Amino acid sequence: MGIIGVVIVIVGLLISVALHECGHMLPAKKFGVYVPEFAVGFGPRLLAWKKGDTTYSLRAILLGGYVRIVGMFAPAREGIKTTNSRGKPTLAQEAREASMEEIPQGYESRAFYLLHPAKKIVVMLGGPMVNLFLSIVLMTVALVGIGIPRASLTLGDVPQELSSQGTSVQAPAYAAGIRRGDTITAINGTGVQSWDEMRQAIASSQGEIGVDYLRQGQSYHVQIDPLRTADSVSIGVIAGIEYHAASPATVASSVWQTFTGTVQVVVRLPLALWDVGQSLVKGTPRDSAGVMSVVGIGRIAADATSSDVTASSGGWMRSLALLLSILASLNMALFVFNLLPFPPLDGGHIVSALYEWIRRGIARARGRQVPPPADTARLMPLTYTMGALLIAMTVLLVAADIIAPISLQ
Repeated sequence: MGIIGVVIVIVGLLISVALHECGHMLPAKKFGVYVPEFAVGFGPRLLAWKKGDTTYSLRAILLGGYVRIVGMFAPAREGIKTTNSRGKPTLAQEAREASMEEIPQGYESRAFYLLHPAKKIVVMLGGPMVNLFLSIVLMTVALVGIGIPRASLTLGDVPQELSSQGTSVQAPAYAAGIRRGDTITAINGTGVQSWDEMRQAIASSQGEIGVDYLRQGQSYHVQIDPLRTADSVSIGVIAGIEYHAASPATVASSVWQTFTGTVQVVVRLPLALWDVGQSLVKGTPRDSAGVMSVVGIGRIAADATSSDVTASSGGWMRSLALLLSILASLNMALFVFNLLPFPPLDGGHIVSALYEWIRRGIARARGRQVPPPADTARLMPLTYTMGALLIAMTVLLVAADIIAPISLQ
């Protein structure tokens, strides 16, 4: 049964990444930038079709997707060093040349680097904003469409026996004829509206307890001699689960808590990765609230839809709500993480565009000529460094999720 949860999360994540790339592509095309390809997945093409200037494709390795936006890097300005001490092109110059080579003849005016900085920000911010929107929608569906679970007076179970001081005794409610699916309406003649009210009424009672309940629309009344211990009074019933739609304020609070929690995780990411490494080396349990890879998320999804968890946590409704919450958290993570101000992340491009915009404003204020586009290719050493760190982080987390996984069970 856990396979269903894994499939839902994988498909949901794939759709989230594809829509993230749409968030970049649509404004880029709107602003006239040449976008030659939009792909879901990587590797060999399975399916492709062309619409306008863009080829849309489905590829074999369904682990993400990408959009090609041409002309990300401006040509080198006069006086900029383009070769190293050995006479070979620098990393920045190689990036500039590759960027120029992908622009077909006649499309030179449609390069990304020619956009106004404000438009560059819109293009690069579009992807993360789509993930934020998806996170809010998924959380709203989970909290409003499915609802928040709470204990119900319609009984989820009435066991035949209870454990008392190490021995099994017959459960008082079962002995009195109460069964699963019955709805308790009153205790000792006083109506109860919630599970907590019922528990308080039972706990404060003396002697036998009068219980009124409904079964298939018929009212019944029984007298029950409860099981009393030094610190509790029990008649031996287990609450069912009912769902109530959350208020807009609750949804907003949950979105905010998810956002701030994600920011905290990202801020302490180096320390969290260190803890994961320590757990692998020392064989100690991992932090259940720590970071994990897609493999770990898949395991959590499998646990959420396993038969045991489904049976004990309120059925498929609760499992579906948990899966939607996982996808909402993933999209929030994509939103926050992609806004980090380092290339090749979207935040790195946004910071570069802001720098270019500020530089333009200062030049105008001083009556000077508007400067050329920012030479973001010079950040290639940082881009490669960040890429290597992201790969190392992924390898560490995947290894940890295989060797010492975090589990719901």
